[in-house]
Amino acid sequence: MLTGKHVAFVGGDARQLEVIKKCIQLDATVTLVGFDNLESNFTGATKKPFTCDVLKDADALILPIVGTDDKGFIESIFSTKTMQVTKEHAQALRKDCVVYTGMAKPYLKQLLREHDVSLVELLNRDDVAIYNSIPTVEGALMVTIQNTDVTIHGSEVIVLGLGRVGMSLARVLHALGARVKVGVKRPEHIARSNEMGIQAFDLDDFKSQVTNVNMIFNTIPALVITAEIIAQMPQSAFILDIASRPGGTDFRYAERRGIKAVLAPSLPGIVAPKTAGQIIARTLSRLLAEQGKNQEGSA
Repeated sequence: MLTGKHVAFVGGDARQLEVIKKCIQLDATVTLVGFDNLESNFTGATKKPFTCDVLKDADALILPIVGTDDKGFIESIFSTKTMQVTKEHAQALRKDCVVYTGMAKPYLKQLLREHDVSLVELLNRDDVAIYNSIPTVEGALMVTIQNTDVTIHGSEVIVLGLGRVGMSLARVLHALGARVKVGVKRPEHIARSNEMGIQAFDLDDFKSQVTNVNMIFNTIPALVITAEIIAQMPQSAFILDIASRPGGTDFRYAERRGIKAVLAPSLPGIVAPKTAGQIIARTLSRLLAEQGKNQEGSA
């Protein structure tokens, strides 16, 4: 239970609604900032503007899964008002307050570090990332089917990266009958790919692997699908980049060559916000309860 704990939510998308419901269910005091256009009302939650006073007694501050942008601005699909996390907001937070988000840009990390406020990035946790890979993969399949005129079965497919999402994606594409190759750098990822029965290649050899490719799925948050790579691809190929913005594809050159390339980060929040929100809610409620015990122990 979170009885007596004040949890403040600032911005977000439909995934946050599941987290809010969970916190109310666990008897937390909930404040909502950036939810003024939300049609449904949560019994037990209070809507307030984004002021420093709102944050002064918060035990936890919950930011959107995508955190802030490079200047601290927060997105909320439930508000048209501009919200920016500033040093004044950071100063208003108690020292034992914890800020939770999915991922954090350098701006947010530096700001909270300067004011000695703890930050937890949920998507860096293996449990959240592995569960989150399920709606991510389903969304990737949906977008691919909508944007191609061939079946995944029998297609020449490349998955870049064999992290938590890349591994799930490669496994599912392989099960659907695609001829999958995985582009990786680390020796253990090559070993894991071979164990899965999927061919692996070193990213240094990427250029030689794309001449007959039908689909490329990128999970690496760095420029890996360069103009030089795209120049070797057939014009009918499809690129789906699911890495965090700005992705790892030269989209300008892909468009120039007539190759369809789609950037689709945050797929869980688009295709399955309820499930994605429940994944976050389960982990976050456990972390909040542990945080509460730690605060009580140090009191």
